Amino acid sequence: MTQPLQPLLHDSVVVLTAPSQAWSAADGTVDGSGIHGFYHSDLRVLDRILLTVGGELPEHIATAGPDAANAVFTALARRIDDATADPRVRLDRTRTVAAGSLRERIVLRNALRSPIATTVEVAVRGDFTPMQTVKAGLTGAEHPVSTEVAATQGADAGVVFRSGRVTARLRAAGAHVAVDGQDATLRWEVEVPANGQAVVEWAVDVDDPTAVVAGAEPSADWAAFRAATGDSRLSSWLDRALTDLQSLRMSTTARPDDTFLAAGAPWFFTLFGRDSLWAARLLLPLGTDLAASTLRVLAHFQGTENVGATAEQPGKIMHELRPAELTIPGEGVVLPPLYYGTVDATALWIGLLHDAWKWGMADDEVRELLPAMQAALAWMRDYGDSDGDGFLEYVDTTGHGLANQGWKDSGDSIQWKDGTLADGPIALCEVQGYAYEAAVGGAELLDAFGLDGGDEWRAWAAELKSRFGAAFWIDDPAGAYPAVALDAAKRKVDTVTSNIGHLLGTGILTPEQSELIARRLASPELSSGYGLRTMSTDSGGYWPLSYHGGSVWAHDTAIAIVGLSRDGHAAEADLLADGLLAAADGFGYRMPELHSGDSAEQTSAPIPYPAACRPQAWSAAAAVAVLSARLGLRADAQAGELDVRPTPGAGSIRVSGLRFAGARRDLEGDSRDSCRMSTLARRKSTFGTNRGPLRAWQAVSTFGTNRGFRPAKAHIRRECRPHPHLAAGTHIRHESRLSVGRIRHSARMSTPPPPLRGHPHSARIAAFGRPDSTFGANVGAGGEGCAKSAP
Repeated sequence: MTQPLQPLLHDSVVVLTAPSQAWSAADGTVDGSGIHGFYHSDLRVLDRILLTVGGELPEHIATAGPDAANAVFTALARRIDDATADPRVRLDRTRTVAAGSLRERIVLRNALRSPIATTVEVAVRGDFTPMQTVKAGLTGAEHPVSTEVAATQGADAGVVFRSGRVTARLRAAGAHVAVDGQDATLRWEVEVPANGQAVVEWAVDVDDPTAVVAGAEPSADWAAFRAATGDSRLSSWLDRALTDLQSLRMSTTARPDDTFLAAGAPWFFTLFGRDSLWAARLLLPLGTDLAASTLRVLAHFQGTENVGATAEQPGKIMHELRPAELTIPGEGVVLPPLYYGTVDATALWIGLLHDAWKWGMADDEVRELLPAMQAALAWMRDYGDSDGDGFLEYVDTTGHGLANQGWKDSGDSIQWKDGTLADGPIALCEVQGYAYEAAVGGAELLDAFGLDGGDEWRAWAAELKSRFGAAFWIDDPAGAYPAVALDAAKRKVDTVTSNIGHLLGTGILTPEQSELIARRLASPELSSGYGLRTMSTDSGGYWPLSYHGGSVWAHDTAIAIVGLSRDGHAAEADLLADGLLAAADGFGYRMPELHSGDSAEQTSAPIPYPAACRPQAWSAAAAVAVLSARLGLRADAQAGELDVRPTPGAGSIRVSGLRFAGARRDLEGDSRDSCRMSTLARRKSTFGTNRGPLRAWQAVSTFGTNRGFRPAKAHIRRECRPHPHLAAGTHIRHESRLSVGRIRHSARMSTPPPPLRGHPHSARIAAFGRPDSTFGANVGAGGEGCAKSAP
């Protein structure tokens, strides 16, 4: 018997709106093989959709579509055409997937001078195979499938498929309907007039009362976002990514008003704690609504008791949600419908809450979640550290759960440099960084909202940082680096991996350690030219098509880019960002879950990992992370400051629709020479547009970090004189003041304030504003160039 194989995805077309998706060949054909089918929730409802015209398959010539929810398959019907060279009979088949439904509109166009009489036929088949079975390369419904004809012809023509509690109603007005077992045929007799067209339509709607997820409305803020960049690849990636993200918006049936992002299609089309948290965090520059609702829905499922079978513990954030037990054939993995087997989601939940607050999440929304935050902090201390060594670690105690419970959760992801697997419990390096950041951010939130415990958690974080520095670092001739993990015997697992990039920006590193990691990430052993490899090429287990042992994940690279930017390593951040942009271009700007780690020096285009999900939430969100890093965005809503510190790689950028503190921000600038960076607050105010530029100020930089201020030597007109390190400039309209470490201008200011020389803090030119204020905008310093103003 032939061994069943997991279906490949790289050459299939997907049309989707969560929680429904349709996979087909490039011409739109669904033939029952591999991944092909129309799915709702975790069930393949139809596994066959075959279109013929005049009894023949049309000849496919193009596939396109305006967004992720629609595709247009264009073909020729030459068997009913004339004999001339130019094709005169064309078929346009538009497939639209909404939550719980699939619709097709088939348009047969005739450019001949005589009419055409022909037939259009669509053959479909009810299937109802669970997604986990499809993924294993198998087929078969869990319950018997029945087929019933609603009407054989006329306006009500259609078929009803049933399996268990799930019902699919197919409608095909005007068709002749025939049924044979699980197969149904829809047949239209059409006459296409000369120089005219004929249209037929059919649709299927699914009712699944067992589903645990449902659709969610698209985001108007995302739809309004626009970006024009000097590097057109970034603009194209952002456009495609946001379109894909709209179709990944999802809710649970338990909390239908709280939206989150499904992890990815097809395999992970549900709520995943880690994935949904990271995606929402990377998307914070577009607003805090998604972050707030993601936090709420995960808090709803937060653990309250010890349950060994599900890995639930008090305060713990869940891993994944399914409608039924998830069995992975051949791997010995059986997961309960609500599974908590993740070591990092709890700390990441706290990190998202803190960052969303900094981006302007409403205090009332934050306050509502503080009890869940306190429970999550307690989990890190009381349960996350299972053996009392001061580090968060994991081990599967059920024997049928996930062996690895960090983001690299495949069975062979944590291995020694010689390729042998590490024994658990495993303490991952990046999880310690998440925990440190969570403790510090949690302490700040406790202080801000008048709750006790802030000092305790800062002390806990300081001790963790000290322990981490002593226990994880490995000396090496190429420079010290952190072990990917500590194994059960507390030995340093010595493989060089991308995990170390997640430590950047968390605060757990010293500046010297951060510099060592930045240098490692930029090395040819880790940087492929298409992003960051998950494992260094000099490791014994490296393989470019290994899921976690040499491939490139867009979100993994994006997290490293954001961390590099936070820690001041602009050159390394730009290098990795350029790699992701090259990969995005190679994949038509729909970044897959992962791709091969082959070097850009050896391949002219990125090589796909053939079973990778696409679209994937955190891969799409990586586009916004790259934009944010290149702009050097730093948000502090409590101080009323949104800093902009563009890297040299930012070039010319015009962005409209960023969101900060509940208001829209538009930004325009060029980090290379024109160096104007301004943000406009779109509020109901007389200051909605620029009223006039202010005097120019210039910040002095050392290695990309601002060290002080001095007044510009001259006012700048419409041209800029370049500054060797960074750009700073703004149009600000709000009564402001000068304070230590910041320059706050007043719109009425006639002379510049006295210089602050040698101040150790970063330069920030910012505007303060209350919720009811009329402040115009704020902007910071960074990149290269000079401030731009008028006399």
